[in-house]
Amino acid sequence: MQEELRIKKTHELAKSFSAGDFILRLYVFIFFLVLYSPIIIVVIFSFNEAPFSYFPFKKFTFYWYKEFLNNNDLMQAVFNSIKVGIAATVFSLIVGTLLALAMDEFIFPLKGVFHRVSTWPITFPGVITGVALLLFCSFAKFDLSLITVAIGHITFCIPVVYLEVLARLKAMDKSMVLAAMDLGANRWRAFFSVVLPNITTALLGAALLAFTLSFDEIIVTIFLTGRDNTLPMQIWAMLRRGMTPEINAVGTIILFVSITSVFIWERLRSRDMGQKQIQIAKARLRV
Repeated sequence: MQEELRIKKTHELAKSFSAGDFILRLYVFIFFLVLYSPIIIVVIFSFNEAPFSYFPFKKFTFYWYKEFLNNNDLMQAVFNSIKVGIAATVFSLIVGTLLALAMDEFIFPLKGVFHRVSTWPITFPGVITGVALLLFCSFAKFDLSLITVAIGHITFCIPVVYLEVLARLKAMDKSMVLAAMDLGANRWRAFFSVVLPNITTALLGAALLAFTLSFDEIIVTIFLTGRDNTLPMQIWAMLRRGMTPEINAVGTIILFVSITSVFIWERLRSRDMGQKQIQIAKARLRV
């Protein structure tokens, strides 16, 4: 009798788990459907021959991608976004790396507070950052241009580089630097021969992430742009006249570039973590 009751309870428990598992899977499916279906639709309609985005799908074509390449305003906006992205990335790499090196190397009062303050810009709403920088440019008598846009992008790219490089420095075996200095290397030589090779992947990953964030940014750009539009601003201007498959094509290209950059960044981080695990294993073997 007790055995039958135990078997019955086991079956009831299995049924409840099955129902819960089904509900969880359904929730995950609906979540990803709602999250990614608009993006998938944009990609699909970028290859649709019809001049309007509607079902049924008419005919597969690359016509709208050709239109994008032949659109002078869009191509100029692409070049503007690339210029701003490169400027923001290079400046952020320099400042963010130096900041990370200083925070890792030196001990000074209120170091923890300074660390938190250094990461705040990436958490600020874009509207707040844009308005604050617009007021600053107005007070300093700066004309709005791609330079002011790059300055705005630098404010949130520096924390990205800083956090990425600092994490790699914290994971690095400092005994290698001390060994190099014991062998006669000065600080500069120790940096270029030991530290820099160890943080190269972090620098590349931070550069990719910073460039991607800059290339896609629109909220801060709205407040700081002048006569020259970046690509997101040009798309925004075109959307006021209605959604076209040409915009779908541009969005698909931006999506591809962003996903590729993030994928490379994640691969670099994974390789970095793998190298760290190898170093830890070697250290344990020595012990």
